[in-house]
Amino acid sequence: MVFYDFEVFQYDWLVVINDVSNKKETVIINDEKQLQQFYDAHINDIWVGFNSRHYDQYILKGILCGFDPKKINDFIIVKGNPGWKFSSMLRDIPLINYDVMLGTDRGLKSFEGFMGNNIKETSVPFDIDRKLTDAEIADTVKYCRHDVQQTIEVFIKRIDEFNTMMFFIKHFKLPLMALSKTKAQLAAEILGGNRKGQNFDDEFQFPVLDCIQLKKYRFVADWYSNPDNHDYEKSQEKIMVAGVEHTFSWGGGHGAKPQYHAKGDFLIIDVTAYYPSMQEKFKFGYRVMDNPENFEFIHNSNIEFKRKGDKKARLPFKIMDNAISGQMKQKQSALYDPMSNNSICINGQLLLLDLIEHIEPYCELVQNNTDGIIIRLRDYERDFDIIDRIVADWEHRTGMKMDFDTFFGEIFQKDVNNYMIIDRETGAMKVKGAYIKKLSDLDYDLPILNKALVNYMVDGIPVEVTVNNCDDLKEFQLVSKISNKYSHILYGETPLKEKCIRVFASKNLKDAGVKKVSIRTGRPAKLQNSPEHCFIWNDEVNGVKVPDKLDKQWYINFALRRLKDFGVV
Repeated sequence: MVFYDFEVFQYDWLVVINDVSNKKETVIINDEKQLQQFYDAHINDIWVGFNSRHYDQYILKGILCGFDPKKINDFIIVKGNPGWKFSSMLRDIPLINYDVMLGTDRGLKSFEGFMGNNIKETSVPFDIDRKLTDAEIADTVKYCRHDVQQTIEVFIKRIDEFNTMMFFIKHFKLPLMALSKTKAQLAAEILGGNRKGQNFDDEFQFPVLDCIQLKKYRFVADWYSNPDNHDYEKSQEKIMVAGVEHTFSWGGGHGAKPQYHAKGDFLIIDVTAYYPSMQEKFKFGYRVMDNPENFEFIHNSNIEFKRKGDKKARLPFKIMDNAISGQMKQKQSALYDPMSNNSICINGQLLLLDLIEHIEPYCELVQNNTDGIIIRLRDYERDFDIIDRIVADWEHRTGMKMDFDTFFGEIFQKDVNNYMIIDRETGAMKVKGAYIKKLSDLDYDLPILNKALVNYMVDGIPVEVTVNNCDDLKEFQLVSKISNKYSHILYGETPLKEKCIRVFASKNLKDAGVKKVSIRTGRPAKLQNSPEHCFIWNDEVNGVKVPDKLDKQWYINFALRRLKDFGVV
């Protein structure tokens, strides 16, 4: 396995390659022959990069084909074309390429920032219109080497993604070259996706399942059946269900009591692997699968290992099961089937609405979202058995299976996607949402706020205590990266070369704020969540103590505002 990263300029190119198996680094600068020799020696290895699926592999293949890498770079970066379109010759260069980058990532620099590492950009402009000097080459190699090392770090932290791909490649006896695919593409190959060439013209001819028993809320189902509403921009909003305002759209239904804080006896009732379970039960999407038995093997294994409590054995099946269920709405997928996707989304929310209608007289609805509900029992001893019988009947009618979690304690809820439930008897917790989740090394953004909120909710510790007792600067970091809609970042009036920065609130009123400048309008706009006065720290921040100028009061005020969103301050 080798990790690699290319840097391309007008008249120069270079690549840093780290052969982790042999603990050897290779740096190749403007030398096509040396690159060919290295490639020939490692043609059967796995080549790992960050965004290499879209960029680096085509630079590599293009150089081996004799093309100018700058032309390929501009074809991809400047013109926005997919690399494979540059030349059919690129397909003749076999490469087992594994991309660490996932579709929702903001870029390697963001991860470097979250991990507390150096996020400074190279001092050498990529649009320089001459040959690079020796000093500029050396600086670029240092920069590229850093990115390769960071790619290795991200790969290690995401090893489950790689292991999942390898597991299914081995299980289904696929060529190792399949590792170059995305999980979605691999899922489509395993299932024999056959959507290409077919012309399904029945997108809105989805069934409303016969097992659905709606009366009070039947109008929600009728709305979807009305041809006048067959427009993905339309939705049913401000629909009151069991005293909770709901929105029902083509992508799903949800509702929650906002800024809700209460004590009592709560039940979290989740459908087990909801969308894949519906897909198997009602054969949704089977018409675009040549091998639906492979889907059933993956899904049933996911459920089996979940029931056994074997998280390790379950993990690859869980990841792939979820990857499969999302493919029916992806136009580029060989499993694309919009009618089946609508069938799952619409019937999924209607089935939960059916359950809510039946249990509504015996509980308080706290929230309803996609694959489960949270309710509060008014009298646990009296009402639990009633709810249990209703759910059992619902399972029998629908063929779905439910998981019950009981909490005797307290709930803090901002909205449907942000809540914490605590069992005060056992200490068990269920946490969801960016504001209060446990952050990982790859999303470590404003971590002091999450810790302050959780400490307050769980132990009643004032946010001031959490913030003021922390002396680790990394806990206060805000990592901001601008998208390609913005040309640059301004620190006050000073343009920065970095597109990803690490920001801290400052007591010094002379310190400026940070803004992003729109490419379309040229107008600046405040970076999200950034303080009015801040200092920037793009060097490594791990182990750095809090300086005197850090404005801890800004973080205290921010935490209090977030607590207010949960209805507790």
